[in-house]
Amino acid sequence: MPRPVPQEPPRTSSRTSSRRTSPRTSSRRTSSRTARTTPASPVRIPPRTLHTGIVNGALGVTAMGAVQAEPSARLDVLFATGAHLTGLLAGYGVLVMLFLMARVPAVEHGVGADRLARTHALGGRYVLSLCAAHAVLALCGYAAHADTDLLRAAVDLLGYPGLAAATAGTVLLAAVGATSARAVRRRVRHETWRAVHLLTYVGAALAFAHQLAGPDIAGGVLSLGLWSLLHATVAVLLVWYRVVVPVRQALRHSLRVLGVHDEGPGVVSVVVQGIGVDALRAEPGQFFRWRFLRRGLWYTALPFSLSAPVRDDTLRITVKAAGDHTRRIRRLRPGTRVLATGPFGALTAHRRTRRKVLLLAGGVGITPIRALFETLPGGPGDLTLLYRAAGAGQLVLKEELEAIARRRQAGLHYLLGRSDEPFDRLAPQALRNLVPDLADHDVYLCGPPGMAAAATAALVRAGVPEERIHAECFTF
Repeated sequence: MPRPVPQEPPRTSSRTSSRRTSPRTSSRRTSSRTARTTPASPVRIPPRTLHTGIVNGALGVTAMGAVQAEPSARLDVLFATGAHLTGLLAGYGVLVMLFLMARVPAVEHGVGADRLARTHALGGRYVLSLCAAHAVLALCGYAAHADTDLLRAAVDLLGYPGLAAATAGTVLLAAVGATSARAVRRRVRHETWRAVHLLTYVGAALAFAHQLAGPDIAGGVLSLGLWSLLHATVAVLLVWYRVVVPVRQALRHSLRVLGVHDEGPGVVSVVVQGIGVDALRAEPGQFFRWRFLRRGLWYTALPFSLSAPVRDDTLRITVKAAGDHTRRIRRLRPGTRVLATGPFGALTAHRRTRRKVLLLAGGVGITPIRALFETLPGGPGDLTLLYRAAGAGQLVLKEELEAIARRRQAGLHYLLGRSDEPFDRLAPQALRNLVPDLADHDVYLCGPPGMAAAATAALVRAGVPEERIHAECFTF
């Protein structure tokens, strides 16, 4: 049930107070030095721009295939034209899928890792469909041209080394897609799923080799150069952001576990300390992919959000035990080396469009929300936090949240109760009762997928435009 929050005068840190009281007549030399040392805002590619770029690229590939098509009404030529076009689009789709998962900061910070993952999954289905269509059309075209049956045509085609390699690449991509299907994904360990996904690179390489041997690419100097440049660009981005940058960060910041603290049943906070951590430019609401270099943990990197702002060269995450890997984290010892790749995610202050903000968290989704609750600018009454949990024993970081609420004169309400109870604590009217001017708020949302979907639907029905609901959600 709603919990009233005691009101106390807001207190600000000495850094904030100093910045606010510094005179406007400071010297030009000091101002220029401050301007030089203040880091520039990170570049962000918004979702609409990314989507437009992907669609325009697909139209360009289609146009390239159409220009090279041979005008003819012969059946074998029609099949061959369809095979060439679907093959080009499949190759382009593989490039897009790899680019989306290259962890380019401008894309990650502008679009959000969860939306990128969903776009990647949806695009994977299109790619596999195009690969299947390409194979069927090519088979039918060859059979019509050779005046033979499909079985004999298939045997003949597999006799060509390039086509055999392409078939193997398609099978590998299909295996990756099969393990990503929702019904299979729930039954496969995360480590197994990641290992199978590495086959994507092999499948993409085999597909690229096949395309270079085909008439559509190899037949023209311009198309060959452009196709090779696109593949080289994506390959460089993958190597740079998934290999070089993580290694460079590890050597530069030398992260180690400082301490592990219990926060509740099955929940611990891990404090990691390093050198020059501020240079990572991690924002509240973002996450890193963490790899702890000890037995049983070193081979897997999982995403955990920062549960507190970066301070004193320390990073803090709060982890709930949900499997073997996360259960081992509570046994980490101080001094354990840590590899952290990031920061990632777009659930940050840059999405804010309104003075008033509602923060809505469910379960361990409180971790990025807690960091935002402390740092989002706002005066008394501008921030409200609703925390959904099954019971009081499931609340995480409760004392910290209440201290922040008192200090900032912000609203804090616990929505306690099981999801199968008759009273829906996330119903539109229940939300409006807690936040009467709800429609005038930005909403930051983080929680389990079911809770996040229900909350989003309720917020829209309560009058909050969907573009002002900012959420990131992951399942593993």
